[in-house]
Formats: sequence, C-alpha cells, structure tokens
Amino acid sequence: MHSKSSPRTRRAPVLRATALAVAVAALATGCASDVAQRGYLPGYSDGEVTNHTGRITDLWVGSWIAALAVGVVTWGLMLWCVAAYRKRRDDDRLPVQTRYHMPLEIMYTIVPTLMVLVLFFYTNRDMGEIMDTSAEPDVNIQVIGKQWSWDFNYLDEDVYETGQQLLEPGSVTEEDEVDGAVGTSKDLPTLYLPVGERVEFTLDSRDVIHSFWIPAFLFKLDTIPGKTNTFQVVPEREGTYAGKCAELCGEYHSGMLFNVKVVDRAEYDAQMDALAAKGQTGQLGLDLNRQQHGESSIEQTTPEVEG
Repeated sequence: MHSKSSPRTRRAPVLRATALAVAVAALATGCASDVAQRGYLPGYSDGEVTNHTGRITDLWVGSWIAALAVGVVTWGLMLWCVAAYRKRRDDDRLPVQTRYHMPLEIMYTIVPTLMVLVLFFYTNRDMGEIMDTSAEPDVNIQVIGKQWSWDFNYLDEDVYETGQQLLEPGSVTEEDEVDGAVGTSKDLPTLYLPVGERVEFTLDSRDVIHSFWIPAFLFKLDTIPGKTNTFQVVPEREGTYAGKCAELCGEYHSGMLFNVKVVDRAEYDAQMDALAAKGQTGQLGLDLNRQQHGESSIEQTTPEVEG
C-alpha cells in the first residue's frame, strides 16, 4: 500500500517557496537602486533635476495612462465582439447586415477629436511653460555645436570652454567617468551651471544641425546653422550629468559628448576664474573651422577670440 501525503504536507514546500520569494522581494526592495524605487521613471528620489523635469514627467506619464486606458477599452471591446458574435455550431445563418449605425459613426468622430484636443491642451500648456524665456536670466551661456563637439561661451564672465570629440566612446571605463556619472568622461568638455539660478541658453551651430541634449534634464533643442534657439532652465539638484548630441550629424556623431556639473555659486565662480587664468577669455565665434579628427586638427581648430 502507498501512504497518501496529507494536504498540509503537500502545501509545505509551496508555502516555504512563497515565504522565500517574499523575503527576497522585500530584501531587493530595500536594496533597490534609486531608479527602481522611482518605478523606473527618469530622475532622482532626492529631488527634481530642474524646474521643468517634474512637469515633463507628469506630461509623459499622463499621456501613457491615457493611451493605456484607450487601449484597454479598445482591446476589451474587440475581444468581447469576438466572443459574443462568434459563429456557433450548426448556425448557418448570415449575421445581420448593417450598412451604417449613426450613433456609432458620431461616437467614432467625437471621441477621437476630444482625445486629441485634451492631449493638445496639456502639451501646449506645458510646452509654453518650458519654452518661456520672458524671465530675466541670472546666467547667460551660448552653446555652439560643431562637428563633433561643443563650445561654451559664458557670456556674463566673458570666458569660454572648448572641446573635441571622444574618438572611442566605447572605450570609456569607470575610472574615466567624472564623479562616477555614466556617460561622462574626463576627456570631454564640461559645462558648469550654478544651482538654483536661472540659466538662459543660446544655441547656435557652425556647420550642420546638432541637438543639445542633457538626458537628466528631460529636454533637448536643436542647434541649426543660421538660426538661434533659446531656452531657460533652473538647475535644482547639484550633481554631474552626461550630455550628448541627439541629431545624427556625421561620422563621429557618437563621440559628440560633454559633461554637465551643477554646482554652488562659489564653485561656479572658481571655475570661471580658472578659465580666465588659462587665457580662455573672450568668446568663440561662429566663423571658426569645425573640429576635425586627425593631426591636422591642431591647426584647423586653433581658437580665435573675437575682439
């Protein structure tokens, strides 16, 4: 005879496995990274990076929630129709043939129109705030995109920083990163910003279209030859962030990177003094030759200070 195990005995391994899974999940939650604790939303748990990142995140999440709600309703109706109006066994009759259904036609027109109008309203409202440059800035910085790096003119302090592209972006190691920030490198130009102060960026290009992008800021804007773009932002969290070009602009586009350091006013002023001490005074113009890869770049990229 075979003895039968009791239900309690059979449930014991399952209960132990469940308890172990709960313990592991609790431990993983307690040790989760900052990203995981935010539900994989961009940003940091100790504060928003700029005065706009919270608004941008809300617009992004709200749009996805609305899209998901529409999808659930649409998929539910489709599955209900499949189940309710499926062909039954021994049913050889044709379904009712309907040319049109006026209430449905009206709904198909009104509902999508309302959805587009609601999305347009919130997008226009938030983009109007993000792109507003009517406030008086505390700091003015001109960003010049070039193949394949960046120049930064600190207009108020009359100093500049110039950079060259990273020839092998994939070779950057943790030791090369600045303050351990992913995507940064000590070989890249660094843009300094004072925390809590309104910065107005003026974006220009020397050659082709680039896109000035700081992913942590959740914002990017093109630099276009012959056209100047501007925007304002208030950095609210000190830290080191990665910057890059978000517009395919040629062979070394992937190396068109830069660092961003949001620091207090004292450190910002010290960096401005350091640039002046190195002789990097004045402003770099748009008539300089583009940065190029190779030994000839030394002659072609020698900065010419205007004035």
